[in-house]
Amino acid sequence: MPKKKKNPKKPMQRWKLYNISGNKLERKNKFCPKCGIGTFMAKHKDRIVCGNCNYVEIVKEEK
Repeated sequence: MPKKKKNPKKPMQRWKLYNISGNKLERKNKFCPKCGIGTFMAKHKDRIVCGNCNYVEIVKEEK
């Protein structure tokens, strides 16, 4: 059997998780309450998820 090719892993682009306004540095995403500071949660359409511990917060749509 031929060997499978491995896909190269993309490095995390942490600069995309912060916003600069004046002299302040603001986070775009929130940190995970279980994992602590340093683990960002991913924003999806209907939920916010931690990729490390799989903690999920459901976001209700406002109509």
